[in-house]
Amino acid sequence: MAESSPPLSPRHWPTWLAIAFGWALARAPLWLHRAIGPSLGAVLYRVLGSRRRAAATNLALCFPELSDAAREDLLRRNFRALGLGVFEFLRAWWGRLPAPSECELTGLEHLEAARAGGRGVILVSAHFTTLEISMRLLCQHIPLAGMYRPHEQPPMEWAVRRGRLRHAVAMFARDELRPVIRYLKQGGLLWFAPDQETRRGDSVFVPFFGQPAWSLTSTHQLARLSGAAVLPLFHERLPDGRYRIEVLPALADFPSRDATADTARVMATLESLIRRCPEQYLWLHQRFKRQPDGSKRRYD
Repeated sequence: MAESSPPLSPRHWPTWLAIAFGWALARAPLWLHRAIGPSLGAVLYRVLGSRRRAAATNLALCFPELSDAAREDLLRRNFRALGLGVFEFLRAWWGRLPAPSECELTGLEHLEAARAGGRGVILVSAHFTTLEISMRLLCQHIPLAGMYRPHEQPPMEWAVRRGRLRHAVAMFARDELRPVIRYLKQGGLLWFAPDQETRRGDSVFVPFFGQPAWSLTSTHQLARLSGAAVLPLFHERLPDGRYRIEVLPALADFPSRDATADTARVMATLESLIRRCPEQYLWLHQRFKRQPDGSKRRYD
């Protein structure tokens, strides 16, 4: 498919100015990103009031065993990780990668075992702040495609998609199910993060951190229709600034005939990964807004 032309209408010029600023930041030295990222996170903690309250609500729901002081400390550490993540997102789209020595990659033997016989593979991950940089680092080792939610602003969608396709073999919007299934049937490798609530796609309520969470059944559907194996993927930022990416063994006997049971299993798997490093997860998403009785949880 030929690359689309960038949307250059005058009404998009403010967005293009923001993209140009992001591109310049993406080219700044890695040491500078690491130096000012936590400070940016502290600023975001102050100015993103509604997102801070959403994250605090999520932490209260998911970690009721923690004291108020412990949850506040976790919230502040989460925003510091978010500040670092902002620069990592920009670097992943438009900048340069860290040196190979900055990344520790384990578990590729599980991926190779799952690919035996030309089988496709779905790598299921969660929305950590290291998401974009880890996926770009992983693309140095395997031919990986991604599934994503398109940006609402056309210039941002064009620029981010183009940046991702410098490294990924393909990028599929979440409603492009037929091309994804065809890709997986051909033995492709797909990254997918089904841990956020969305208004589109088949979803069911399953437990997530002990709370009913409206969750996509897409992992079950994609595996059932394509025959792909499903492997959990964990990634984190280490204390020294390096990154660790771990491919875990394939989920056994997956998928079953029960979409709800499979979705609950995927959410439980992702929860276990998030509990390894909760300060680096994107808690600012209103994950539990939709309730089983049809009401909406207030996050403000």
